Amino acid sequence: MTTSPSPRTDPPFLTLHAAVVLLAALLAGLVAGGLSFLGGTPPALAVLAGLTAAGGSVPVLRGLIR
Repeated sequence: MTTSPSPRTDPPFLTLHAAVVLLAALLAGLVAGGLSFLGGTPPALAVLAGLTAAGGSVPVLRGLIR
C-alpha cells in the first residue's frame, strides 16, 4: 500500500504584515497626490508628491503596525 504524498505548502508571496503596510502606504500616497493635484499642483508634481508620501510612510507604518 502506498501513501499519497502530502500536499506541498509554499510560503506566501507576501506576509499579511507586509501586505497591510504596502496597502496603507498606497492609500497614503494616493491621498497625498490627490490633495496636491486638487490644490493646483501640476500633475507630474502631484505624482511625485504621492510617490514621496508612499515611500516615506513605509518605514513609519512598518514600525506602527505590529
